[in-house]
Amino acid sequence: MAFRKIINDPVHGFITVDDELIYQIISHPYYQRLRRINQMAMAHLVYPGAVHTRLHHSLGAYHLMCIALNELKNKGVDINEQEEQAAKIAILLHDIGHGPFSHALENVLIENTPHEKISLQLMQELNKKFDGQLQMALDIFTGSYPKKYLHQLISGQLDVDRMDYLSRDSFFTGVTEGVISYDRILKMIVVHNGGLMVEEKAIYSIEKFLVSRRLMYWQVYLHKTVLCAEQMLHRIIKRAKYIKATAPGLLNKFISQQSDVFTLEEFCNLDDCDVLFAIKEWCSHDDKILSFLCKGVIDRQLLKIIYFGEPVPPSLIKEKQAEACKKMNLTDEEASWLVFTGEVVSSTYDFEDENIHILFKNGQVRDISEVDNALIHQNLRGKIKKYYICYLR
Repeated sequence: MAFRKIINDPVHGFITVDDELIYQIISHPYYQRLRRINQMAMAHLVYPGAVHTRLHHSLGAYHLMCIALNELKNKGVDINEQEEQAAKIAILLHDIGHGPFSHALENVLIENTPHEKISLQLMQELNKKFDGQLQMALDIFTGSYPKKYLHQLISGQLDVDRMDYLSRDSFFTGVTEGVISYDRILKMIVVHNGGLMVEEKAIYSIEKFLVSRRLMYWQVYLHKTVLCAEQMLHRIIKRAKYIKATAPGLLNKFISQQSDVFTLEEFCNLDDCDVLFAIKEWCSHDDKILSFLCKGVIDRQLLKIIYFGEPVPPSLIKEKQAEACKKMNLTDEEASWLVFTGEVVSSTYDFEDENIHILFKNGQVRDISEVDNALIHQNLRGKIKKYYICYLR
């Protein structure tokens, strides 16, 4: 009897796993750890339903990869069984290197080590454990495999990773502006001159995809309250490191001065639970800055945040820091932990990234930004930058 497992997913319905190696990878502790890594970090403080995990997302991306590969094979693209398996493994493991609270603590808890680097290290370790069976998946993941379109399905402007997280995050937050026609886009993908493209008929679906992504960034991912909560989370970890606070369990090593020296086993034993437990412990810490920030996150008593179109006036920063000093009897240095500024940037279409190419019926290939469509020309180009200040209420 052929191997077959079914996973019931609230976004895509039934996800089929019909490969024993893939099922063994899913069952491995390195992968199961993703159950304990929140996909959207602190977004649940604004959207209570946003409590899905990295495991949910990676399984969803795997499902969309299965659909994409089937569609390409049906159109005559030469993809053998080994390449199909490898592409599925690569997308399944693309986010395996995320640390606690995903992007929110990237380069904060573990400095100068992006999750992509750890993902690659974990995939290499799994390749050893599975006797080299993941080598092609590694080549596809790193973009070194000759068939570049397989890598483009994993990492690009129109990859299945983005298609899943937009659909999934929209579903769990209830923000319907993020709904995209991923099924139609996947039906329209083609391989032309060795690259991944979409047919002309998908132009409006691509446009919807780009607009939805832009709306999701400003309405969800960069929502001012979400941003404020994640900045407070940043400062909790940074403050704990600064005052050399003792953290419970394994987290203590990552808070100490040796935080950049760790084994993969130690990393994979670290998740949201460790950080959350430490935050609860630090609520009663003697350091009033650390305890204030921790209580704020636990009780959702967040700092006030305001967005500006221009850099925050220095006079406002001084005013808010003076108020903090007076209200909590702080020094100027201590007040700077609770009154701070920053900036965020988002673009609808990153022209420095992998482009979205449209294949027209006459064989012509054009970038989506060059298509004669008024809405795209008006809203596609350029980055939007906003400045913010966080301060005591």
